[in-house]
Amino acid sequence: MQRKKILITGASGFIGSFIVEEALKRGFDTWAAVRGSSSRRYLADERIRFIELDLGNPDSLRRKLEGHGFDYVVHAAGATKCLHADDFFRVNTDGTANLAAAVADTCPSLKRFVFISSLSVVGPVRESMPYTEINNGDTPQPNTAYGRSKLEAEKALDGIKGLPFIVLRPTGVYGPREKDYFMMAQSISRHVDFAAGLRPQDLTFIYVKDLVQAVMLALDGGRIGARYFLSDGQVYSSRAFSDLLRRELGNPWLLRVKAPLWLLRAITAGGECIGRLTGRMTALNNDKYKIMKQRNWRCDISPATKELGYTPQYDLSKGVHEAVDWYKENKWL
Repeated sequence: MQRKKILITGASGFIGSFIVEEALKRGFDTWAAVRGSSSRRYLADERIRFIELDLGNPDSLRRKLEGHGFDYVVHAAGATKCLHADDFFRVNTDGTANLAAAVADTCPSLKRFVFISSLSVVGPVRESMPYTEINNGDTPQPNTAYGRSKLEAEKALDGIKGLPFIVLRPTGVYGPREKDYFMMAQSISRHVDFAAGLRPQDLTFIYVKDLVQAVMLALDGGRIGARYFLSDGQVYSSRAFSDLLRRELGNPWLLRVKAPLWLLRAITAGGECIGRLTGRMTALNNDKYKIMKQRNWRCDISPATKELGYTPQYDLSKGVHEAVDWYKENKWL
């Protein structure tokens, strides 16, 4: 019996590398799409087949994909930090549209195209207290370049005739190999916990392995064209993540700094300027300010539960424990 063939973009990244591992476990003929400069640190399994794709070149994409006949495509590639807003749209919007169009043209047996989008496509809605869950009935109004670029990518998929796609919209994804949430763990290990905003904030999270579970379910389940919000099904206070990190790090003494939003705005504006001067974008940038400013990150995962069969396996406590163990084992902490 011929094995099903899956293509995973962004395979060298945090989320993509976990998807590759799970695809191999499930016996897929697994192809990892990478750039020539991509690190293959987490792609050492000899069963992985590599393909270099330029998502910015539609003609090259078609030539590279011609004849492969992929059964499934998981598009996990994308930019989360860019020096210029236009780069988000070039990578996240145009790159997604180019890939999807090329796949539709060259893979006649395609069963599913799974696009990993983001909760950020909706933006700061339902911000009046008490906060309620963001759902598919809300009109997206993203306030970050990242969120807008992902939303435009979703719209591009709608316009590709015959493409059997599903969109996953995870909230903040954390876990081993992830670097942004790791910065919080690193800060706490150095005895500082920084938070911003004086108004209560409701946060949601999803452990990377739960996101991978949803990806695998979306390969054959769910509704074509549907958008599914994903989290671990819980809502957390702004201190929950840092408190769990502190516990896993052995309860170091801690200076808690809670800054007003105007101060955060000044810090991120400075980070943005430094990034433009040095040519290297920092984690503290204008998009980051808008993300931290948003107070309500609740989202309705019931459609994913009912239609995909998605059942989160990791609450924040379990996920943070596993992530910190990995950070320690790999000498990140």
